[in-house]
Amino acid sequence: MLGAAARNGTLLRIGLGYAAFMGVEIGAWVALLVYAYERGGASAASFIALVQLLPSVALAPWIGSLADRLRPGRVLFGGYIVLAVSIAAVAAVMGAEGPRALIYVLAPVVNLTLCAARPAQAALLPTVVTSPEELAAANAGQGLLESVSTLLAPVLVAVLLAAGGPALALAAMGALAALAALLVAGIPGPPAMQGDTEQETEGVIAGLRSIASQPAALTLVIVLAGQYVLTGALDLMFVVLAISVLDMGSAGAGYLTAAFGAGGLLAIIVTTSMVGRPRLAPALTASGAIAAAALLLLGVYTTRASAFVLIVLAGLARSVFDVSGRTLLQRTVRPDLLASVFGALESLMNSGLAVGFVLAPALIALGGFGAAAIGIGALLLVLLIAVSRRIRVLDASATVPVVEIHLLRSIDLFAALPAPTLESLARALRRRRVPAGAVVMNQGDQGDRYYAIASGELDVARDGVKFVTRSRGEGVGEIALIQDTPRTATVSARTDADLYELEREPFLLALTGHASARMSADGVVRSRLEELAGADEKN
Repeated sequence: MLGAAARNGTLLRIGLGYAAFMGVEIGAWVALLVYAYERGGASAASFIALVQLLPSVALAPWIGSLADRLRPGRVLFGGYIVLAVSIAAVAAVMGAEGPRALIYVLAPVVNLTLCAARPAQAALLPTVVTSPEELAAANAGQGLLESVSTLLAPVLVAVLLAAGGPALALAAMGALAALAALLVAGIPGPPAMQGDTEQETEGVIAGLRSIASQPAALTLVIVLAGQYVLTGALDLMFVVLAISVLDMGSAGAGYLTAAFGAGGLLAIIVTTSMVGRPRLAPALTASGAIAAAALLLLGVYTTRASAFVLIVLAGLARSVFDVSGRTLLQRTVRPDLLASVFGALESLMNSGLAVGFVLAPALIALGGFGAAAIGIGALLLVLLIAVSRRIRVLDASATVPVVEIHLLRSIDLFAALPAPTLESLARALRRRRVPAGAVVMNQGDQGDRYYAIASGELDVARDGVKFVTRSRGEGVGEIALIQDTPRTATVSARTDADLYELEREPFLLALTGHASARMSADGVVRSRLEELAGADEKN
């Protein structure tokens, strides 16, 4: 499937540009932190992080919405250009030993540009594909790039820092951003949509009100935002640990950041089997406790070997914590306010990062790196203990579509979907009771939904002649949706039946968003078409 995407030149250019962008994002962040720390210690690194984060906390929701009001391709190209120019300017000032104040003025531009690129990328992708297969490949490739970049990009930056310091690393990141801009140049995307700033503002406010009206949900949002205090603190502490404690030089900060990313990749093994379970509070509290314990141990026993092992463990635990917390929030918030709540959460998480960058240098100043690691770990433990009872209550009251999840898992079409997607899809199902003899769909009609069979039997007929009967663990209606054709057969209830309807949009999004699921869907469609061909021959 990735080969199919590669044959679409436009899609390939967007994908390569995004890969370059992901490297720039993490690389520029590490390089700026190292630069500030080498010249002013932890407090200077904290300051440059805050300078970048605080404008994003306020402006990110509106900058991200530019792709709704302008052509997304142009927003993406413009974002990459501004990113390249701003990073190159910072690198030039660094290389010339220019005024530090000028770097602090330019640094926020880098971070604000990042807020525009990712939403524009998401809006542009579906407009340039020519088939569901290409969309599946694009989505799968993007997810792969995001995961791998958290591991490889810091390693590349570490090499550049060792070779020539932050100025060289940033110059390379600027060149990489310019390459990203060249790759997407001339891809405007669809016409602009008319945005409504007042509605966007109301959406964020509605999300905040929804959170505030549910004390248990408010607790969960605070916990999720609180983990970013940990993330922000660690970003700075990696620099301190590498340069001042382990004597690894500035390059060591990149290697330690890569170790944290490696833990996040390993977490996929845990999260794919976790989401969809009836209860998530145990995974949430256990992963938080493991992350806290890893930091406590790192503060007490700090060697190069222990640092890498414990940082990988902390990265793994933090990722499990994030996935379980977000999933639990999805289960508890009203569906019509879900997007607003998560939009508000994004702003709060940026605030958490800022708090982490203030807290870490304060603790380091009090007692060095060991005190900071122990302090952050202890803070996380105290937070978990304080909210654990309320999280358990929230978890117990959360709705989980257990029956629907198991039904979808029993159907070949959906069996390959990741657990989070499967649970989301299960929530979109609507139950329908069909009496014996009732027609579910007619041959030649336009298909608008898929039917999963929970109980009973359905007869499938082609040109009035029945050729197969389907029952639980099977479904009907997938060909018309996947191939965008009229219904190929008439389906009626042979017995009383319980069906679950799935609308066209969530059905296609689920299958095209995951390469393995799309491959399963292709196999199911081939099998169905062979049955139809056999029925036509008999007729």
